[in-house]
Amino acid sequence: MNWLSNLSPPGLKSVFGKRETPENLWVKCPKSGELIYRPDLEASFWVTPSGAHLRVGPLVRFRALFDDAQWEPIQLPDVPRDPLKFKDDKRYVDRLKGAKHKIGERNRHDPNGEDILQDDCMAAAFGRIGGKPAVVLVQDFAFMGGSLGMAAGEAFIKAAETAVAHKAALIVCTASGGARMQEGTLSLMQMPRTTLAIQDVKDAGLPYLVVLTDPTSGGVSASYAMLGDVHLAEPEAMIAFSGPRVIEQTIRQKLPEGFQRSEFLKDKGVVDMVVDRRKMAGVIGQILNHLMGKRANNDDGLPPVRQPSVDAVDDFSDED
Repeated sequence: MNWLSNLSPPGLKSVFGKRETPENLWVKCPKSGELIYRPDLEASFWVTPSGAHLRVGPLVRFRALFDDAQWEPIQLPDVPRDPLKFKDDKRYVDRLKGAKHKIGERNRHDPNGEDILQDDCMAAAFGRIGGKPAVVLVQDFAFMGGSLGMAAGEAFIKAAETAVAHKAALIVCTASGGARMQEGTLSLMQMPRTTLAIQDVKDAGLPYLVVLTDPTSGGVSASYAMLGDVHLAEPEAMIAFSGPRVIEQTIRQKLPEGFQRSEFLKDKGVVDMVVDRRKMAGVIGQILNHLMGKRANNDDGLPPVRQPSVDAVDDFSDED
């Protein structure tokens, strides 16, 4: 309390109160260090002018992928919380509450925040990409590092079942540090369960595409992240099972430059294409048109068919 506050007449503070200004109006590019105006960054799907692809949640993914940014959210199943009553320096249920509050605050400030249904690290939606019906499942790294647990496993299975029911492609955007240790073996069991769900999609003759984002590692990269018909990756995404530091300490050798990054893995044949996030919808639309042919699904309540723009991708060529 200063002397000016003591002299201020009653009600003056309400007139000259603190102005509300948006938080984080400027975002620093991790690649170039420049400050970027947040609305400009949102307009470019969080890709900086220097080409850095910042980590994003389901809302940005859905806007970037679905035709005309229109989709129907998919209700994901509930699962038992904290089945092992796990506790380290904090109870697992408290960690879940904190993570849920974090993503809730993020979505609350978005005008379309209610258009996704997210209770864990997964969110799914149904719409069209390049005119073709598609189910998109997004893994959110902001929720406990996108760790794979029972909720994520059930979400994956629900998305696969929805794709089969609607004769739609299944597209998964991965972002994870691996299995969720607080669920022990129950988290590891999600690896074979998701693999079986993928087989159901393929048995139905439907495409399964994986978009690898930064980072994709651990049990996720050892299961559904590497079982796609086509593997796309965002530029400079870290894709691995174990981190480079662990590997260097194990083999006691210096790893090659760019090791475990998407461009390196594309050169080695692990990744099919490295695609800029802003062009991802056009690339996926053309892939779906090739894989699904003239299959139409116009009676599914989705928006009218819109063909992908020929300017969205240059004959599947990479910019790198």
